[in-house]
Amino acid sequence: MTVRIFFFSLFLLSWVPLNFAEEVLVKVKSVNTIAHTDDNFVCATLDWWPSDKCNYGECPWIEAGILNLDLENPNLGKAIKAFNPLRVRVGGSLQDQVVYHVGKVKKCPHFKIKGDGLFGFSKGCLPMDRWNALHHLLSDNGALVTFGLNALYGRQQHPNKTEWTGPWDSSNARDFINYTISNAQKIDSWEFGNELSGSGIAASVNPTQYGQDLIDLKKVVTELYNSSSMPQPKILAPGGFFDRDWFIKLLESSGSGVVDVLTHHIYNLGAGNDPIVPNRMVDPFYLSEIAETYKSIQLTIQDFGPWSAAWVGEAGGAYNSGGPNVSNAFIDSFWYLDQLGMTSSYNHKAYCRQSLVGGNYGLLDTTTFVPNPDFYSALLWHRLMGKRVLGVEVDNAPYLRAYAHCAKNKAGVMLLFINLSNSTTFNVSMENDMNIFTTSSSDKVAKDVVSQTGSKREEYHLTPKNGNIFSRVMLLNGSPLELTKAGEIPAISPLSIDSDSPILIAPRSIAFVRLPDFKAPACA
Repeated sequence: MTVRIFFFSLFLLSWVPLNFAEEVLVKVKSVNTIAHTDDNFVCATLDWWPSDKCNYGECPWIEAGILNLDLENPNLGKAIKAFNPLRVRVGGSLQDQVVYHVGKVKKCPHFKIKGDGLFGFSKGCLPMDRWNALHHLLSDNGALVTFGLNALYGRQQHPNKTEWTGPWDSSNARDFINYTISNAQKIDSWEFGNELSGSGIAASVNPTQYGQDLIDLKKVVTELYNSSSMPQPKILAPGGFFDRDWFIKLLESSGSGVVDVLTHHIYNLGAGNDPIVPNRMVDPFYLSEIAETYKSIQLTIQDFGPWSAAWVGEAGGAYNSGGPNVSNAFIDSFWYLDQLGMTSSYNHKAYCRQSLVGGNYGLLDTTTFVPNPDFYSALLWHRLMGKRVLGVEVDNAPYLRAYAHCAKNKAGVMLLFINLSNSTTFNVSMENDMNIFTTSSSDKVAKDVVSQTGSKREEYHLTPKNGNIFSRVMLLNGSPLELTKAGEIPAISPLSIDSDSPILIAPRSIAFVRLPDFKAPACA
């Protein structure tokens, strides 16, 4: 281990000459938490897209959709199991066209390209044998399952408009929910609809009607689960883009205690083929713009639905299946990990990445199911960052992003550093702000830590292979993160560093750093 630490330190220090290093003070407000996440904050999605879903001349969903996914691929099961557990959301654009082949439904059509269909496809169907196999995969590997229900069933489309009118017909959903209960298939949460909020994407529903339909769904779920020994799942909605007035009306219409979680979607980088997307991923000022949405969601819940929590129910960064050789490359982790840090600080309880597999933004390669760089970013977050969130201030260094949580299942504080600069190494010193009322008096624990004999910290440095941020190979402390010869997820171990050495964050790199001796009352 000593030799490994030595050579990685040389690698890190030699990336940029030391005279280019910039001294940065990072303050952690350690007395109180600013937010809390769920224990299972990291979430990934499975989508309905068929193989002939194409964007920009390529079709990145071949055998990656819910109905044609290779459920026997060992890489898939091992990837899910590595999180122990992973939260998985089953849903997406076509979910409001899916009927469930159970009860009175006799025909089970396949999705087909249809010019006048929603998102360019006809209605489709979920056979129960396929559902059984999918649930078996997820449950066997410990996943927490969110299932997105068809919220357009029974409604009529308004002529020449995206709006759908009339009440929701709950019969098919009721039969499907009853089927899952009778087969002891555990569901963590039922989500109602996909991207029907506001003006919608391909379809929309009036928020007052939507709220009344959620009351009906709540009654169905309560009735069916009360008659069983299964735990009652949460109700999530609306699974769409945030429109403040629409969300407020939804909460007012459904009333207290109906919607457990408000889910909203984020695609803030633009279209997958937009050549400016990579620039946005490393632009701190652009990345910060979306914070206003997260803040507005937080305030909307506080003021109009304090019984609810916030989730990002779907986020792929770049829409239309993401950007080839961008969304599946190292560079995407700058955006992705910054999103996880930002949303957690605005009291979001979960963040569902589009997708686990499928499109260019999959955590796994679409054809081989081998992990892409963001898989390891997600896994590190899940294993290291606890649910208690601390406030952080970075002095005069906008290209260094920093987030702090109580360490997960360990002592001390875990920090995430994201260096967006392509030329500056940041030499970080830490300050523990223990003043409740002002920042005028701080306890600088960095000096205390270095004075403790034998004190160590843990560091996980993420860099791209050969320094190429478009590489699909991520290095951990200088070694590639790759499946073992037996096809297993590799061990993820930190460097153990003397606390009196500087915390160096190299250009265009990411680091998780645990300070076990950091005295944070909020983490006690």
